[in-house]
Amino acid sequence: MFVDKAKIYVKAGDGGRGCVAWRREKFVPMGGPAGGNGGKGGDVILKADSRLQTLYDFKHKVHFKADRGQHGSGSNKHGRNAEDLIIKVPVGTVVKDAQTGEIIADLTKEGQEVVVAKGGKGGKGNAAFKTSTNQAPDYAEEGEKGEEKWIELELKLIADVGIIGFPNAGKSTLISVLSNARPKIADYPFTTLSPVLGVVNLDYGKSLVLADIPGLIEGASEGHGLGHEFLRHIERTKFLIHVIDISDFADKEPLEAFHAINNELKNYNPKLLEKPQIVIGNKIDLIEDKTKIDNIKKEFEKLGYEFVPVSLVTKEGVNKLKSKLFEIYEKLNKNAENYNTANSKRS
Repeated sequence: MFVDKAKIYVKAGDGGRGCVAWRREKFVPMGGPAGGNGGKGGDVILKADSRLQTLYDFKHKVHFKADRGQHGSGSNKHGRNAEDLIIKVPVGTVVKDAQTGEIIADLTKEGQEVVVAKGGKGGKGNAAFKTSTNQAPDYAEEGEKGEEKWIELELKLIADVGIIGFPNAGKSTLISVLSNARPKIADYPFTTLSPVLGVVNLDYGKSLVLADIPGLIEGASEGHGLGHEFLRHIERTKFLIHVIDISDFADKEPLEAFHAINNELKNYNPKLLEKPQIVIGNKIDLIEDKTKIDNIKKEFEKLGYEFVPVSLVTKEGVNKLKSKLFEIYEKLNKNAENYNTANSKRS
């Protein structure tokens, strides 16, 4: 079961109490203070783990509490610090304060950690309060309370390319043809009920991670269909593949379908339209008059979009599509490197 949102309660450990104790030695006032300090409470830490794919585990366990620090004891023995509680989450998890909505962390790398609740400090024992004017303090501190809060976890898949388009346009078939992913494919809407990741490999050792974003229809950004549940997964991608059914049996005209989906992206987050898009005209094997393909291609090229006609059933045009995807990816990476180099020189 794919789960990409969760809300959990975290409680860091309280600090241990300081101790009031006395030594029993001759010529030492009141035997001398000998109470040790309390130990620190454990922190609650989130750690990104690439072996996890969803937030499903947090559907069954919601409360997480770290241990408290050990209390101080006599003979100036300090309490042991409690171990931190480490909670593993998928790479790509955004952590938010549930009350304020503030983003605490965005865990995008393997092993990345963030402390979401700090453990309380241990209280001082009476030995710590001894001074030249206060030889026999008979008091100690309570340990500090550990932080506690509700936090929201939101998983955004980390993929190079997002595949968008109406249901039945061929998104699932595309990812199965290009990659090792095997999504459920059938001739009815909403076959795919959760995002699917796949890896595209070329002979010379380069690869792309694709994410099939399911359930996009008109009104998705307002909660219609399933797309509103998964639009967030497009935000991390470098560019988009927009799959359109251009067959003679398509429900919508190609440009109409294209603008309808892009309008949903705009309503959800206008910055999504800034991502480069390559348009895939699918099902060319179901077109009787082949001049239609050239006419559609010219329409998209006028809008400034790369258009690649394919048949995912017969595999016509698939090799050209692979080459085009890597061409775009290499160009984006080169631009990013140039941008980073220019910034480093300015600094």
